[in-house]
Amino acid sequence: MEPLIIAGRQFRSRLIVGTGKYRSGQETARAIEASGAEIVTVAVRRVNLDRSKESLLDFINSEKYFLLPNTAGCYTADEAIRTARLGREVGLSDWVKIEVIGDQKTLYPDVQATVEATRILVNEGFTVLPYTSDDPVVAAKLMDAGASAIMPLGAPIGSGMGIQNTANIQILRELVTSVPLILDAGVGTASDAAIAMELGADAVLMNSGIAHAQDPILMADAMKHAVIAGRAAYVAGRMGKKLYATASSPLAGVVK
Repeated sequence: MEPLIIAGRQFRSRLIVGTGKYRSGQETARAIEASGAEIVTVAVRRVNLDRSKESLLDFINSEKYFLLPNTAGCYTADEAIRTARLGREVGLSDWVKIEVIGDQKTLYPDVQATVEATRILVNEGFTVLPYTSDDPVVAAKLMDAGASAIMPLGAPIGSGMGIQNTANIQILRELVTSVPLILDAGVGTASDAAIAMELGADAVLMNSGIAHAQDPILMADAMKHAVIAGRAAYVAGRMGKKLYATASSPLAGVVK
């Protein structure tokens, strides 16, 4: 399978995983390993950056995994920009997954603030991957602002409901051609991940679907295979749907 390419960098895995909500750092490390992911997101505001005490970063091998800082917990563009700068200053990365939340209950993004933060950070040399709605108009504005990927939600963060608007994901697939389309949020089980890839997503980002499973390690492995299978099915091209049956075996040459 061809590699995932983001901002000129190649990755073998098309599964991106988060690091929150696990029961322990050890479980986090085991789940990441089982997922086969190469890109691992870390919330800048939720880790002990100075390592003065045990930190989530102690359980992630930065030589093995590509750390993608995110601005989770930010509610304004200014907050997100400051958080991104902090992540770069402490040596995490000049890549950032931008999250600017607009509503505390649904955790839907403030798309106007997301576009603003994206434009400013791109001008400062960041590689910006914004979490956004599934609105094609917003996606176009983010690409104009210099985003290196478009990351629409499939459903509210942590809901596990799967993709609720497949039509918009298909529209985005047609629109977003210059950068990767990465489904972010809402995946609850392996079939959700497979559907996202079959719809044409270039990758899937998830956290809760693995961390909240009864067996996170086994679920991480399931998600790995689901993403691979979904991508293969998309590339292979599914058969057309028909209302009536078609015999699997041809009638020509049948003994009468």
